[in-house]
Amino acid sequence: MHTKETLIADLQKSGINPTGTLHVHSSMKSIGECENRADTVLDAFIEFMRDGLLIFPTHTWRNVGENNNTYDPMTTPSCVGILTNIFMKRDNVIRSLHPTHSVAAIGKDARDYTSGEEQSRSPCSRNGCYGKLYDRNAQILFLGCELIRNTFIHGVEEWNKIPNRLGTEPQELFIKTEQGLLPCPQHRHYFADGDISQNYGKMEVAFIEKGAAKYVKIGNAHSILADAVKMADLVTHCLKKNPNIFADDTELPDDLWCDF
Repeated sequence: MHTKETLIADLQKSGINPTGTLHVHSSMKSIGECENRADTVLDAFIEFMRDGLLIFPTHTWRNVGENNNTYDPMTTPSCVGILTNIFMKRDNVIRSLHPTHSVAAIGKDARDYTSGEEQSRSPCSRNGCYGKLYDRNAQILFLGCELIRNTFIHGVEEWNKIPNRLGTEPQELFIKTEQGLLPCPQHRHYFADGDISQNYGKMEVAFIEKGAAKYVKIGNAHSILADAVKMADLVTHCLKKNPNIFADDTELPDDLWCDF
């Protein structure tokens, strides 16, 4: 059975910078049996990153839309896992105001990092929380989950203005605040070729070979630890050669990335 101490030991061995910025995509069940379950996992991460910035996505794209157009940062549940839902309720955790792609953060600069998302008009704007991962030289941990969970690549495609990734007409959404409802229209993700995130895994070999990511193990979770800057730069390098690399699940040609 994993304990807070054993999980912290795994984090120490992983190469995560405890004073840096860490964004965590997570699969709780992949970690294995833990004393006190999800709370122990979060306790370990929060203690390990106490001198840095710890972030979990708390996305609501599945819960907020045409049938429910209002996001309440205090009550709208996250649709991306049990750890995210528990984390956002922890003391001193701040949740951003993005109506569909919010994140929750604790630690160094958490309030500054999460601020301004109510100004975003797309899921992963360059000036928003996902763009700030690049600016902060963040690490992104895929804790027991695959690269199809890589929201950051959605951002990289958005910043490179890849066609057919965002809807042309904004959806009228609102954010519940203490001052009342705040309009926050969103150009939602739109994929003419289907859910292209299912094809993000084709970058895995390139990320590993070029030092943008490495394999680590936290508890029982076989995981990937990525460098946000290297990952974004490598994806951009490939997109400049072929903007449609994620349109299908065919293997990534070597000539797209070997010269990076």
